[in-house]
Amino acid sequence: MPFARLSSATTPTCHLGLGLAAVGRPGYINLDRAKDLGDDRSAEALRTRTHELLDAAYAQGVRYFDAARSYGRSEEFLADWLKAHPEAEDVVVGSKWGYTYTADWSTEADQHEVKDHTLPTYDRQRAETAELLGDRLDLYQIHSLTPDSPALTDRALHARLAEAAAGGLTIGFSTSGPAQADTIRAALEVTVDGAPLFRTVQSTYNALETSAGPALGEAHDAGLTVIVKEGMANGRLAPEHAPDALRDIAEETGLGTDAVALALILCRPWAGVVLSGAATVPQLGSNLHAAAAVDLTEDQRTRLDSLAEDPHTYWSRRGELPWH
Repeated sequence: MPFARLSSATTPTCHLGLGLAAVGRPGYINLDRAKDLGDDRSAEALRTRTHELLDAAYAQGVRYFDAARSYGRSEEFLADWLKAHPEAEDVVVGSKWGYTYTADWSTEADQHEVKDHTLPTYDRQRAETAELLGDRLDLYQIHSLTPDSPALTDRALHARLAEAAAGGLTIGFSTSGPAQADTIRAALEVTVDGAPLFRTVQSTYNALETSAGPALGEAHDAGLTVIVKEGMANGRLAPEHAPDALRDIAEETGLGTDAVALALILCRPWAGVVLSGAATVPQLGSNLHAAAAVDLTEDQRTRLDSLAEDPHTYWSRRGELPWH
């Protein structure tokens, strides 16, 4: 398991990862994106920004980096950084397939990505990822499984994924939507020749969306590494937008609302890696302060737990966020 490397790391930030969704393409749904990225969204500007973030993350002990085929040129940017840093042999690299980026480097596209979980898409995107990341790829995940995804029942696809696993690649899945818990439990039942197919699960979990928590605990108990994405709720937990309870606890701890929000996730016994989706180096530094805040008091955790929304409400609001 590639994530076993993290258990030997001595830095407190080893269980925080860097996700590249916000910097691999010019448009995304995070709030305040214009302020974070400015007007220059050229490929070279975002390549430079990505490399600056990777430099800062690695220097501060982060050892998991997460990309996807649909994150614009994130795999390319990450591959370039890895080639320039051969000393970074302890990095764990994950990517995802199942969405195709279709915005053609525009923030005004009618459709930014297209979902397809069929075997032909896997074959095409696996080859594309291999061309960029080669043998540096450790983890390949099905991107945003939902209960109705054909990837949960396609035995031919399962066999192909099992072949990749036999060749040394770790196979995982990510989830989205209000039925994440149902998806996780269905995926735990997927086997090939009697053996579980998936070794990791990546799900949305944050102070506003906690519905996947029990199922993530079950996945952890089954031996899967749990990766948490969207811990900042696409910017809704950032200082400018945070609920009052989160602001109050941030003031009590002397940390940013982002660090407190991520620390809440790190407190969960099933959380293996919690992703920062930072778009700037100062944001990343603030996010990484979460490693120092995992000793939130029981009262503070209870107050944060009270922020959870109904999952259908949460995902409806997320679906209304514009691509900036």
